[in-house]
Amino acid sequence: MDLGLQGKLAVVTGASSGIGRATARALAAEGARLVLSDLGAEALRRGTEDVPNVLERVAADLTREKGAAAIARAARAKGGADILVEAAGITGEKGDPFAMTDAAFRDCFETNFLGPVRLARALVGPMAERGWGRIVFIVSENAVQPYPEEAVYNASKAALLNFTKSAALAYGPKGVLVNAVAPAFIETPMTEGMMRQRAGERGETVEEAVDSFLKEERPYLTLDRRGQPEEVAAVIALLCSERASFVSGASYRVDGGSVAAMNT
Repeated sequence: MDLGLQGKLAVVTGASSGIGRATARALAAEGARLVLSDLGAEALRRGTEDVPNVLERVAADLTREKGAAAIARAARAKGGADILVEAAGITGEKGDPFAMTDAAFRDCFETNFLGPVRLARALVGPMAERGWGRIVFIVSENAVQPYPEEAVYNASKAALLNFTKSAALAYGPKGVLVNAVAPAFIETPMTEGMMRQRAGERGETVEEAVDSFLKEERPYLTLDRRGQPEEVAAVIALLCSERASFVSGASYRVDGGSVAAMNT
């Protein structure tokens, strides 16, 4: 299936690993040109050295306005972004919801909510002027199915999901389609770290920690495995494409059934 992305300029954040890197590869395979970003320049270079069609790599901290501005400048220098995929994120502090400090909430919101909003704000204008654009925010199952020990992460992703709908209502009529993808338990450095910590705490191997986590914490994930970044990237690529021309303000789950409810 031709997704109609030949020559489109795509900006992908969190591109050095996991879902971001898999998305960069998926978009490049469809002929998109890429501006890639992550926090560390060396990790970004190493993580994406085998990704084709990369025009520029930008090490940037999206918790600062100057980070978003640096990525926006790079995109403008290449003709302007047609596509933005926001895959950068952190899990944040975990524990009793009422034990979480203001600082813990701020840290998670700066990366998971305000960072994506900053960059989208910097890039959306030219998309609207041209009458064509795609923005995909990576949220999470936690946005609609929160877990008690992950309150700061839950709240940041719920905020981003809500913002997705707001932005879609405002910019869909201008040709910029804004959507979200909600993964669950994907095999990324983030979940690998979680499983290594769980394994250490419980005296298990990582494989045993994954199995026990699925049984005890994710009973509706009946596919009984971690998802792969490429499985998420395929859905993201579709939402970035001409094929998704009637999809706006939606949230697509790639969660193996982890979310029990039918509604978003």
